[in-house]
Amino acid sequence: MTQPVSQYWIFTGHNSYLTGNQLSSDSSDVPIINALRRGVRVIELDLWPDDKGNIKVTHGNTLTDPVSFEKCLIAIKANAFVASQYPVCITLEDHLTCALQSIAAEMLLRILGPALYYPPTGEAPKEFPSPESLKGRIIVSTKPAKEYLESTAVDKKDDEKNAELMTEIRREGQENESLSDTASKLNINKENAAPEVDKAGEDSDSDDDDSKKNPEYSRLITIRQVKPMKGTSLKDRLVIEDTVKRISLAESKLEDVADQFPEILVQFTQRNILRVYPDGTRINSSNYNPVLAWNHGAQMVAQNMQGYGKELWLSHGKFRANGGCGYILKPKFLRENLPTGQIFSPSAKKNVEMVLRVKVMTSPGWKETFSKRHFDLFSAPDFFTRLLIAGVRDDIAKAKTQPVKDTWNPHWNEEFDFSLRVPELALLRVEVREDDGGTKDGFAGQTCLPISEIKDGYRCEILFDKTGAEIPGVKILFHFQKLLLHKSTCPSTLLTDSHPHHAVHPSEASTKL
Repeated sequence: MTQPVSQYWIFTGHNSYLTGNQLSSDSSDVPIINALRRGVRVIELDLWPDDKGNIKVTHGNTLTDPVSFEKCLIAIKANAFVASQYPVCITLEDHLTCALQSIAAEMLLRILGPALYYPPTGEAPKEFPSPESLKGRIIVSTKPAKEYLESTAVDKKDDEKNAELMTEIRREGQENESLSDTASKLNINKENAAPEVDKAGEDSDSDDDDSKKNPEYSRLITIRQVKPMKGTSLKDRLVIEDTVKRISLAESKLEDVADQFPEILVQFTQRNILRVYPDGTRINSSNYNPVLAWNHGAQMVAQNMQGYGKELWLSHGKFRANGGCGYILKPKFLRENLPTGQIFSPSAKKNVEMVLRVKVMTSPGWKETFSKRHFDLFSAPDFFTRLLIAGVRDDIAKAKTQPVKDTWNPHWNEEFDFSLRVPELALLRVEVREDDGGTKDGFAGQTCLPISEIKDGYRCEILFDKTGAEIPGVKILFHFQKLLLHKSTCPSTLLTDSHPHHAVHPSEASTKL
């Protein structure tokens, strides 16, 4: 933990104060507390003046109810180091006047006290400090004040995304039904969103000019978002300089950049910090797949921690690594150039380096935890296990066991082989499901394991529910074997009739897994 923080993936939240959707949910300190206790190390707060001259935290230009800045800081101070002793970063989106910035500075100093770290000088650093040097400390970062609905001004696909999103929201029950009404009232589209955002799909820095900041407030900022010169291209912003900096990209812009110049993106993140955040069209607080950003070295991949779903399960699983401290050292090929002098590209074709052999054995504890008719009204459950690999494009694969009929204590004893080209970036996502014989199987439990954390041998894993909470008493037993390949070894030579099933890439699957 002695490398600069830019060398680590960091567990990062987005709009950390929201209890639900991005348009009409309450703001509260409770989701901040929950995130910190889960190990999240980056908390995002949006600061606005209220009508009494105080500072409130809320999602501006929406119907979300506010919470006081002071209450949020008290919650952070009390819970910052419950799950981890490594630094917490408070990212502030600042919509304050200079006078209110002075009040914000006083509150930061008074409430956080000695735990607050800030640079001794105002000079731009040549290197970020390490997590070890900031142990037990809280630092402040800034983000520009114009991210709201940013993605609606990014590209031509966004009208389709909005239409799909509204269909999804209307399908999701009473809470999201009212959200649909809210979205309709706000008339979210390109025309009314574009003035709020940067057309390039990056953070607009017009409100982040240090010359406009109160000096008492400005001196407390450790990680600064650098203001680009007008007309500067994103590619130019990724140029390596003597001093380090941080930039932010929306998820859709990250996809474009990763497709156009992946090596430049990876080289930038070797020393500088890249923050990726959800497109503004995610008004129901859904999340994007974080793997693409991680694969390109992005340190702060911000997600809506109050939500749930497969994308968030990946983050929960990844950041259980390294003792769940919220910081994971990136692989060497993302921290420096390759021995050949080249820069790692996640999308480049690569040879298979490892075959991960997974034997799915048994899953006890269901009957003791769930009611008799929880999964099936008329019989015991028919459990099966689904396995999915997330990572670089060519490593993505999936497989599943056969259902075991009418039992609360399933024994599968099935083996699968996964060919991995970049195992350092791969995660194994596991779902236990109940086969109902129809098109949609019932969810039972899930977990996610970084391949780098898996050792050869037996491993009994806790299963979690859809929200990421542990299911009491329910576990799943695996046997793992990592088969490292020499360059002369072809994966197919490992797969004889007596060997396990070979997992398939999703594009090759002829039936739904």
